[in-house]
Amino acid sequence: MAPVSLAIYAPGADMAPTVNSIRYLRDCTDNELIREFVTFHVFFQHKHIPSKIPDPEVFLNTPYNCTEKPPYVVNSSTTYMKLKSLLYPVNVARNIARDAALTHYILPSDIELYPSPNLVPRFLNMIARNAKPLNTSTKPRVFPISIFEVDAKVKVPSTKTELQAMLKKQTAIPFHKFVCPNCHNIPQAAQWMSAKETTQMDVFHVGKRKGKYVIWEPIFIGTHRDPYYDERLSWEGKKDKMTQGYILCVKDYDFMILNNAFLIHKPGIKRFAKNAKRDAIVSRQNHFVKGVITPELKKLFGTRDGCAM
Repeated sequence: MAPVSLAIYAPGADMAPTVNSIRYLRDCTDNELIREFVTFHVFFQHKHIPSKIPDPEVFLNTPYNCTEKPPYVVNSSTTYMKLKSLLYPVNVARNIARDAALTHYILPSDIELYPSPNLVPRFLNMIARNAKPLNTSTKPRVFPISIFEVDAKVKVPSTKTELQAMLKKQTAIPFHKFVCPNCHNIPQAAQWMSAKETTQMDVFHVGKRKGKYVIWEPIFIGTHRDPYYDERLSWEGKKDKMTQGYILCVKDYDFMILNNAFLIHKPGIKRFAKNAKRDAIVSRQNHFVKGVITPELKKLFGTRDGCAM
């Protein structure tokens, strides 16, 4: 229940079903939430310009035929992106969605991560109260949100208390526990998971992206002043938020972890699986980060003890 700025990658022939999906969601879902809250921002590369780009002033005024099946119900292997073996420019999407957001505070989250209910009003109430450590910290800051996965057969928890019960039953686990546990292991994670839910949102702990958290890839509430994501990195190459995390560390950001807020990944627990094709992409991206991006960032932002990628 807050403004949503949604960036969608739609190269080539993926444009038409994307536009029709937007029309379907706006016209055929029996409520006004999409129209009231969501702005859509569609993008593609110059090398993959669609043959026809619809005029939004025209198609938004033309009601969609709601008797047809939802246009987004497709076989993903048949999309233009898959047929052309294109990589997903996830950081371009993040930056586009962020730039288009009109609010002061922004949660640059992936669409498969579901925020806990009432996160926005509780967060703004916390900002308005301006209690410690908000009113004493002089460092730049962001507000990381704890992330979890849940079993495909269970209902997504709506409160921290429900989440804690699921963690005990192991129907919920910390995000990427079986894939890359250190990438999303937040400072004082065990204490966070055992702390009782409270009636209001507060800063649970102020952490740093150093030491055992040096490869932490937090998803956080921030502002337009925070560093951008590097648009040369793809989702398939993994660790696409590491470079931004390095800049935050060098700039000595405080990571103000929120007590009752959490994100739940779309149900289904991920497990490590060998993928030779993706491993090759990861290797190339790691080499590029090490050989090109890291020297650039050190020149642009300098270094700080304990900060690394």
